[in-house]
Amino acid sequence: MRFLFLFISGVVFQATFAQTKDSIISNPIELEQIIVSGQYNKQSVKKSIYEVKVLNRDVIDRLAANNLADVLNQTLNLTVISSPNTGKSSVSMFGMGGQYFKVLVDNIPLLNDEGLGNHTDLTQLHLDDILQIEIVEGAMGVDYGANALAGVINIITRKNARGKVDISAFVQEETVNDEYNLKNKGRHIQSLKIGHTISPRWYTEFNFNRNDFKGFWDDKKGKHHAENNGGRGYSWLPKEQNGSKFLMRYATAAHQFFYRLEYFNEKTNYYNPVVQLHEQPSTATNNALAEDTEFKTQRWYNLFNANGNISDEWQYDASLSYQNQRRQQKNYQYQIASQTENDVRTSTFDSRETIYSKATISNVVTGGIFDFQFGYEINTIFGKAAQRKDIYANPIDRQVSSYDFFASSEINFSPKFSVRPGYRVMLSNLFDTQHAASLSTKILLPKDFELRVIAGTSPRTPDFDELFTYFVDVNHDLQGNPDLKPEKGSSLFLHLKKKWYWENSSYEQKFSAWKIHLRDKIELMALSLSPLKYKYINVDKYDTQGLTYSSDWKWKTLQFGAGISLTGIKQNLAEEANVDEKYFYSTNFNLNASFLIPSTKTTFSFFYKYNGKQELFREQSQLDQQTEYVKGVQDSYSWMDASIRQRLFDNRIELVLGSRNLFDVKTIRNTTQGANGHALANSRMMLGYGRSYFIKFLYNLKYN
Repeated sequence: MRFLFLFISGVVFQATFAQTKDSIISNPIELEQIIVSGQYNKQSVKKSIYEVKVLNRDVIDRLAANNLADVLNQTLNLTVISSPNTGKSSVSMFGMGGQYFKVLVDNIPLLNDEGLGNHTDLTQLHLDDILQIEIVEGAMGVDYGANALAGVINIITRKNARGKVDISAFVQEETVNDEYNLKNKGRHIQSLKIGHTISPRWYTEFNFNRNDFKGFWDDKKGKHHAENNGGRGYSWLPKEQNGSKFLMRYATAAHQFFYRLEYFNEKTNYYNPVVQLHEQPSTATNNALAEDTEFKTQRWYNLFNANGNISDEWQYDASLSYQNQRRQQKNYQYQIASQTENDVRTSTFDSRETIYSKATISNVVTGGIFDFQFGYEINTIFGKAAQRKDIYANPIDRQVSSYDFFASSEINFSPKFSVRPGYRVMLSNLFDTQHAASLSTKILLPKDFELRVIAGTSPRTPDFDELFTYFVDVNHDLQGNPDLKPEKGSSLFLHLKKKWYWENSSYEQKFSAWKIHLRDKIELMALSLSPLKYKYINVDKYDTQGLTYSSDWKWKTLQFGAGISLTGIKQNLAEEANVDEKYFYSTNFNLNASFLIPSTKTTFSFFYKYNGKQELFREQSQLDQQTEYVKGVQDSYSWMDASIRQRLFDNRIELVLGSRNLFDVKTIRNTTQGANGHALANSRMMLGYGRSYFIKFLYNLKYN
């Protein structure tokens, strides 16, 4: 806690001994960003009692980002890890994995392979209709329930047009390393969005996006390679995604209703490097074939939302969502010479659906000093999964339901001092009653320093895999544990922020400190080494703490930002681990700049992030049938993106040229991952496919 004491001392010093004269003037031109995450009503970032970071549409456009992974990859305290074997991208936040924070779309968690709102595959979230991305730091258990210990990432969609008819279409072509052609190499993206303001009250929008990633060949030879020398297939699996969205909105002066329908499908192909050669002596040829697999994901998303005023003061917000997702696996024999599929076997190995509802009532107490909100959040997830991906008889069929009720109040003791306590009770058909509590404080210190202190708790409930996995054969014994109990988590975040304004510029500094504590952490443990047997159990404690400094400077058309973060992780392992438990620290650093030439409407941008070395203990099995914990290391690496954006013909045409991963990162050493029931620790981890280049052509058409 020593570093927390030093940080708080620094806060007091800056607030007390700030210069008596600041060259600060009001700046009516710069508009405050409006946010919705964790708020009773839409309001500016400055008025929020929570610390909220906003990634606006301009940042998304300068990155030419097509999915959420492209944006978060450059964000401090977030680490994106991509898998070449599945094509998925996951993210950790403040050293906590994807199961400890939620990814939301318009405040609604999204169903995915692992659960509701957690472990989200970032590549499946396209950004064509996104207004901004809001990142709330700290435990949000009261506002958003279980699995929100580190915070939430809330994607806010656009629900209106810039004119009566708004049409936007773009084509984006990318290389994959140095691989590109129009047929079977590179990445090819197309998008179409049509918005129509039917009347002052009615608005509708349709959106379509296609992302065709042809895979990273590297030293492989692709699907048509007919020699059994390990050269067939791809280093990064090909994947094709198609998404369609429909929105209908109706609004009056007092009420707004909207319905959103989305359909998403994804196809990932695995081409077996083992080629079976069937020689034909009569023709002196080989009938080469391979056992290949195609994975397909389909998801439907329905959301109805109503919000507005019940009376002159009371405000309501109610959502009802139905989502379902199905994952299919197609196994087949691929005849390489004839390029045909034989002996096709298709099965659904994982399906989930959820019914979700949430509603809040705000502004219950009027008068300006005291505000109150109460609400409920109910969801039921129906899950069905094969006991093994190659055995589809007698699938595991389970249901997880939760019934939450919560309340909070925001008390404004003065214009400079606000407090927000809150409480949530969580009932479930599987677990004992859980609780979440929070106490957030905002203080406006002298010289316009803003201090926010966010303390809270949030449990993490076990996911489907941890509860119900059953993968047993002659080589494996990996089982879930229906008797698991939810993990207990608490966190404390402190944020000190100051913003200066001058005539044509602004400057912002922010210091943050945090500490997160977790107990009853769920781990996959080796119960027996002979025979080898693994099971999920509650065994460990886990702590993370850190400091962050960031600054942003704007001068006319130049923007510059920098930040540095120090994150420490301590694994309080089982007593039999016999290790020296201590914090392992890692440093992250990011830098970004943007410069606009107004006369030509040309914007130059670059984004850089350094991810420091990370050390963790991992489990390792010994020859004497004993298990020990050893220190593993993940090497540091740097990631840099750059782009040039040119707008033409009254912004109707937009051209973006750029490059991702300029340092050509592909693999790094990683020995932090321990063995599990069917995989061993790998010393190399593939992060990317090297330096790539892209060009994006966008056309906007607007009718008033």
